[in-house]
Amino acid sequence: MPATLSLDQARRIALAAQGLDKGRPAGPVTPRAVGRTLARLQLVQIDSVNVLSRSHFLPFFSRLGNYDRTILHRMSGTHPRRMMEYWAHEASYIRPELFPDLVVWQKRAWVGAAALDPVLRDAVTKEILEVLAAGKPLTAAELTARIGHVEDRRTDNWGWNWNAVKRVLEHLFEDGTISAASRSDQFERRYALTERVVPNRLTVAASRPDPVDAINRLIDAAAQAHGIGTVRCFADYFRTPVKAAAAAVDHLVSTGRLEPVTVAGWDRKVFLHADARQPRQAAGRALLSPFDSMVFERRRLEELFGFHYRIEIYTPGHLRRYGYYVLPFLLADRFVARVDLKADRPAGKLLVRSAFGEPDAPPGTAVELSEELELMAEWLGLEDIVVSPVGDLAEPLAAALRHRSGPIRSQGTAATWPASLP
Repeated sequence: MPATLSLDQARRIALAAQGLDKGRPAGPVTPRAVGRTLARLQLVQIDSVNVLSRSHFLPFFSRLGNYDRTILHRMSGTHPRRMMEYWAHEASYIRPELFPDLVVWQKRAWVGAAALDPVLRDAVTKEILEVLAAGKPLTAAELTARIGHVEDRRTDNWGWNWNAVKRVLEHLFEDGTISAASRSDQFERRYALTERVVPNRLTVAASRPDPVDAINRLIDAAAQAHGIGTVRCFADYFRTPVKAAAAAVDHLVSTGRLEPVTVAGWDRKVFLHADARQPRQAAGRALLSPFDSMVFERRRLEELFGFHYRIEIYTPGHLRRYGYYVLPFLLADRFVARVDLKADRPAGKLLVRSAFGEPDAPPGTAVELSEELELMAEWLGLEDIVVSPVGDLAEPLAAALRHRSGPIRSQGTAATWPASLP
């Protein structure tokens, strides 16, 4: 008979798998600690939005606290790399060991050069590979200049206005021929031949993974990162096909890596990973990036935690409910609040543009959130926290910040505090 778990137990298993079930480690954060966190998560999503911080920096802050972000630059940009870029959930930093398996299963035709004239595509490909074989990693703009490529630029679709060089580069990136050696200050990929980025045993040509073996390893990794979940949860983690993921789950059940379980209130087939920890309590506290792996799968988040969450970046301003860049606030084993944050770097201020508590948020939520915001401001090198009077939690949060002492100063007035966005 399948084991039966309560919803509280399932929550704690999920949080433990993501490293969010207990307080942060004391003392300075070492590269080893950052590496262990990546190994636990398997991937960290990349996004260009920098309203608060680049999204791939935030999951490590959520789990480790104030750490040196240059650790990630070294891990992803110098030998031997402990993380590399590739398509996973979306564009992500991954463990290099996952790279060959992901290349087998990641197919994004829109990023490549399929629509290009074959003669042009082959010529540009040949020139790109010759330049990269002979020299250092280069961005798309640098490669365009190096090979002397000129073309009329389209203006009808500004968001994806890529020239032939960029399209070929993304095609070669997807098929594993080239990789991102690092990122420029403008967050552009610097491309290099893959064998110069990872050990030869991890190149696609050398490893040639079997697709069935590859999906089994990917779903095993996804299940480890989840601790507990459904086939759809596991498939979504690396964006693999659900049908192939279901077959992998069956295989992992047969080998003892996954165990079917029953979770009270969860009406889908659920599986527990063999390595999942089952803590008796959760005592963590964290603000999570909108792109954090803990909140990838929205249905799972709502079923496990009763927390309805959507990213509103692409929602017109007048239709947003909570704000632009809204971070969920986790306290123990519940999501108790959400805050819309922005780093005003020139002014040295962390702006809390809205703060909303959940209906069942405990009385100490504002105080706990104020401490978390002070830690974040310190990590970002910001001196002030400014709370706007938007949301039902804004007034108690501003009051909690005013009553705290330390190098971070809070600003704002509790004169008028509307309970919702204007």
